[in-house]
Amino acid sequence: MSRLRKRLKEGEVVLGQMVLELFTSGIGPMLANAGMEFVIYDMEHGRCEIGLLAEMVASCRGSNIMPMARVPDLNFRPLSRVLDIGARGVMAPRVETRAQAEEIVAQLKYAPVGRRGVAMGIAHDLYLASGPDFFAQANDDTIVILLLETAKAFENLDEIVSVPGVDVAWMGHYDLTVSMGIPAQFDHPRFLAAMDSLVACCQRHGVAPGFLPATPESASYWIEKGFRMISLGSDIGVFLNGVRTFRETVIGERRR
Repeated sequence: MSRLRKRLKEGEVVLGQMVLELFTSGIGPMLANAGMEFVIYDMEHGRCEIGLLAEMVASCRGSNIMPMARVPDLNFRPLSRVLDIGARGVMAPRVETRAQAEEIVAQLKYAPVGRRGVAMGIAHDLYLASGPDFFAQANDDTIVILLLETAKAFENLDEIVSVPGVDVAWMGHYDLTVSMGIPAQFDHPRFLAAMDSLVACCQRHGVAPGFLPATPESASYWIEKGFRMISLGSDIGVFLNGVRTFRETVIGERRR
């Protein structure tokens, strides 16, 4: 089992970042050197296509960061394609039913757990054409993240989260509030109740709840509330905030 998946199974908190814009070969190693444990390359909202993803994943080799991919939608077939190019986990968006969750796990796991197609001696096994032990090890290493971001998903929460093979149930906060008719109202009682219900459901089923808070204060708060897989903002947000803070500090120093 991969170190990151083991830490999640043991109830620990893991920190990483979602990348939507800065698709450079240095971003993964830089995040690793900043202490991040995972990077999720966003193929849904970012400009990342499969070829670019392959380059990003390859650039993480030799560092301590685990590269993963957020696929564009559930019609991206096969979902295991991003695993074949070396991603170590998959985030699937807009999961609303148990049947969808079961299909996602089936596509990402080799038999007898699932039905992932087999191609050996390619990027995912470092071109070594691994032997029969590879399949169980790959199943044990691969992280399955379900993005729950609609009111319907939360109506079916227990049915979805209880699917065997699911590692992380991730809160899609913007989409959820839009779906609930309270767009971007993250202090609304209904949204806060959904956050609490996700944590409680994950605890019942041994799954890690995941979230992308925008600020350090928000991250600390939601970790205390029980979220365990945390994207520390996104590359865009952290970069912009860092530049703004740097600029404002310089301007403030000059005015003294």
